[in-house]
Amino acid sequence: MLHLALRMAAHRITALLAVACAVLGGAALITTTGVLAESGLRSQLPPGRLGGADVVVAADQEFHPSGDLPVALPERATVPGRLVERLAALPGVTDAVGDIGFPTALVDGRGPAVPAGGDPRTAGHGWSSTKLLADARVTGRAPSGAHEVAVGAGAGPAVGETVEVVANGRPAASYRVTALVDAPDADGVYFADATAAWLAGRDTGGAGPRSGTVDLIGLRVDEGAGDGAGERVADAVRAEVAGTGLKVVTGADRGDAVAPGVGSARSLLILLAGSLGGIVLLITGFVVAGALGVTIAGQRRDLALMRAVGATPRQIRRLAAAQSTVVAAAALVPGVAAGYLLAGRFRELLADRGVLPAELPLTVGPLPALATLLLVAAAVQLSARCAAWRTSRMPATEAVAESRSEPRTPSRTRTGAGLLLMLGACALSAVPLLSRTALGASVTSIAGILAAIGLAMAGPALVGNAGEAAVRRLRPGVAAPTWLALANVRAYALRLSGVVSPLAMGVVFVLTYTLTQTTVLAAASDDTRTGTLAQYELAAPALGGLPDGTLTAVREVPGVRAAAAAQTTAVVWEYEELGEPAAESAPATILGPDARDVVDLGVTDGGLDRLTGATVAVSADAARTRGAGLGERIRLVLGDGARVDARVVAVYDRGLGFGPVVLSRELAAGHTTTGLDQRALVRTDGTSAAEAGLNALAADRTGLAVAGTAPDAAGGDAPPEVWINLALVVVLLGYLLLSIANKLVAATAQRRTEIAALRLVGTTPRQILAMMRREAAVVAAASLAAGLALSAVPLALLGQGFLGHPWPAGPAWLLPAVAATVVATAYLTVELPTRHALRTPPADGLRAA
Repeated sequence: MLHLALRMAAHRITALLAVACAVLGGAALITTTGVLAESGLRSQLPPGRLGGADVVVAADQEFHPSGDLPVALPERATVPGRLVERLAALPGVTDAVGDIGFPTALVDGRGPAVPAGGDPRTAGHGWSSTKLLADARVTGRAPSGAHEVAVGAGAGPAVGETVEVVANGRPAASYRVTALVDAPDADGVYFADATAAWLAGRDTGGAGPRSGTVDLIGLRVDEGAGDGAGERVADAVRAEVAGTGLKVVTGADRGDAVAPGVGSARSLLILLAGSLGGIVLLITGFVVAGALGVTIAGQRRDLALMRAVGATPRQIRRLAAAQSTVVAAAALVPGVAAGYLLAGRFRELLADRGVLPAELPLTVGPLPALATLLLVAAAVQLSARCAAWRTSRMPATEAVAESRSEPRTPSRTRTGAGLLLMLGACALSAVPLLSRTALGASVTSIAGILAAIGLAMAGPALVGNAGEAAVRRLRPGVAAPTWLALANVRAYALRLSGVVSPLAMGVVFVLTYTLTQTTVLAAASDDTRTGTLAQYELAAPALGGLPDGTLTAVREVPGVRAAAAAQTTAVVWEYEELGEPAAESAPATILGPDARDVVDLGVTDGGLDRLTGATVAVSADAARTRGAGLGERIRLVLGDGARVDARVVAVYDRGLGFGPVVLSRELAAGHTTTGLDQRALVRTDGTSAAEAGLNALAADRTGLAVAGTAPDAAGGDAPPEVWINLALVVVLLGYLLLSIANKLVAATAQRRTEIAALRLVGTTPRQILAMMRREAAVVAAASLAAGLALSAVPLALLGQGFLGHPWPAGPAWLLPAVAATVVATAYLTVELPTRHALRTPPADGLRAA
């Protein structure tokens, strides 16, 4: 069987190239998805500034919903400071360090803030934290006084110099540099331990919400205690902290404790792989099945003759599957290798856009390759057997008779299923009318793809009926190429629909995915623009947050009518869905009652003036779907893992621009990493004097920057996820177009016998070229018409639900670009193989068949 499969594959190598290209591209995309998923599950960050710690004790920075993947928490959760002394007393522990991080920046001689290295929100540490560095080399002495610091060796100042330091929102103060610290990830400013605790509000007995706590505890183990000493100490520490919810990590797991929220990067990879995996498998299966359908359709005569000489139906299907598997195996190896390379480039894109930490590596293992092998092999086997099913089941005489034609009547079951699928896709398209959320918008692209699959199933009947109607309306005397082209459309509807369906799917895919992104972005921008009453925004990113007293100073500027602080964080909303517990992570804005003068959330019930204490405001969509109306109490897990019950005091409409939940400042106090406000929103009287006053204030205060609140018309405000999704669209479209082009070339090349027969009966090469060009025009027109028709309903309902009018938002050039691509693909992939076939003498063409 294998020998025969190889001989058949060698005889039909041109047609099987389409299968090879489909398998190669599909294997690359599936492998990329697998690498992303494996990296999300297994990848580890380097230990960074904890490289010298053998054991690290930190709070769990993940929320663990029942029966689902953990959700990363972005805000630093704390550890009781009294635990440091208890762990220091354990056998084998030489040093126990309670590490803290707080906003700190250096100020150069001209006034601007200079980040001390790393994240300015956590650049300040106590001197004892240097014990956690790997192979630290210290020049100078430890800071001991209240106005002494040590800095990283690359910061610039020398030992003995005086520097200005802004710490935790306090005014800049002078400090003397007593030491330089040279070690990997040693950037930062190191204060005396008591000074650091006071500046960070962590000193025992203080009034701050985080007094008496540390960020984490690092332990160093006696190097002379022998092998396994670190694990013995770790086991002892686990016993000591059992029941507290704290995590004890060693080895490669230490990198997770360096900064909160790094787990969200891995969670993003898992979510991205999950969402990408579905569409990749769908498109890969569709393309591979289509390519195999064209290839095996060209071999129906060979298979029918084998039936005539005694081959059983099972042998026919095994033969079709065997030759397809041989070709797929040859394409799998380069496809898998390309997938690993593509995963690396995609990780670089994510890192450049700030979605992933640059230090997070990909996990390169054999599992993605193995999964790709199994999935592609299963798709090839199933598709080949299905394509050969009809020929293998027919009586030998009928199989031979039908090998040069198509079934006259398309399957009613297949046609009915396709029409039902298209109707179901139209019904699914109504979701954006009911849910004005990103999740509701994502249904649009899914509905479009489902409709395209329905077209592939019902396509033969639809194309055949359209061809029949066109032929009946032909006027006498029509040109021969036109008559031949339309006759082919009618007689070979299955072949034509096999070409139209994937091209239409490409049109649907590009339009729905791209315009969904741009429409959601436009709706969110409209919500933000309409709801932001403030014209200006003040921030201090280089300082890690706004300095104390900024709001008071802003309100005193002439022309300022209102100013309010704002922060962003994330929460996990716990609720019940169909009687079962559910949880969903969501972005959250932190505002106070004074925010009603600078933002208009479109409040429909309640008011932001009540946003004090343990209260929240929620979007109307969230209130409706989760039973969180005015006065109801909801359960939230804040960004640092703290569980709270909050009362709903306002319901608003502009949830797409401002998020599904707004927290009061009192509710969020003590549950953010820095405790500082991130920005101040300022509403003025609109005069140039007010703008000049704000600019003067910013120039006079270290690190303060003024910016307008108007959205960037050039798209600079687009979140990184938008560009990532568009990059995915480009990659998938490239694969889809390449596979479609190969399929068209193969389908045209298999018509050599038809072309040779036409030439023998007197048709000129020019007439044949004209006929094929008209067929290409029919293919392009049908693909565009079908793609636009299948996209119209989902996109119209999306626009109505999100923008209030039945058309989406997006670039004007997109549709002409799609049309030009479809026309060029149809024309070139028909024209070139036709010209090649015309160079073969007709007799040779018939003999080769």
